[in-house]
Amino acid sequence: MATNVTNISAAASCVEQLAKSESGAYVCVSNVHMCMETFDDVAFRAVVNNADLVIPDGKPISCAQKLLGAKDAEQVRGQDIMNELCRISGEKGLNIGLYGGSSESVLDDVVDALKRQFPDIQITYRYSPPFRPLTAEEDGEIVRNINDAQVNVLFVGIGCPKQERWMAEHKHSLSCVMLGVGAAFDFVAGSKKHAPRWMQKVGLEWLFRLASEPRRLWKRYLKQNPRFIYYFLQQWLLKKEFK
Repeated sequence: MATNVTNISAAASCVEQLAKSESGAYVCVSNVHMCMETFDDVAFRAVVNNADLVIPDGKPISCAQKLLGAKDAEQVRGQDIMNELCRISGEKGLNIGLYGGSSESVLDDVVDALKRQFPDIQITYRYSPPFRPLTAEEDGEIVRNINDAQVNVLFVGIGCPKQERWMAEHKHSLSCVMLGVGAAFDFVAGSKKHAPRWMQKVGLEWLFRLASEPRRLWKRYLKQNPRFIYYFLQQWLLKKEFK
């Protein structure tokens, strides 16, 4: 998996340019979980590597970039770039769309929170899809509604790897840039808590999330984190390449 070396300003500028091109594009927000999913699944690896931009959301990803020689690498959290794009949306004339969330009531809270924080924001589309595969008719209606709403930036929050596959499948039918933001809607709505900034800065956000949701996350972290370290050490110390 190739992750771009970037920072919050450069990433937001890239998304803005993609949005104004009025053609389909998508951005993956990469952490250790996504990285190892691409390692295990060739088809998913192609989805991520074909993204228009891959952002180093996880602190371990940006630290790995630095150790591999990218001295300017910075962590760009999915929540932070979402906030930055919402902040500039009014000034830059970017219509915002929301696709995901566990329910319409969660989206109500997300919209209210975003409008309080960013009074100039223009949210022209919102939809919380059902927890089942969509029919072709439902999917076609969603595509029409997003395009009719003239969405420029669509935040997709249906979880990895589902959201990345959804974005790749819809790149050529939507005229906006899509960002896979995972659990960001829950953080905006207040149903999940952020790790303290000091934990984010030292790369312990995963530990805070594990403590917050141990039953859901312990298997993922137990499986993926040690494997990430093992393969990264091979790449860093032994100069082994993984494609």
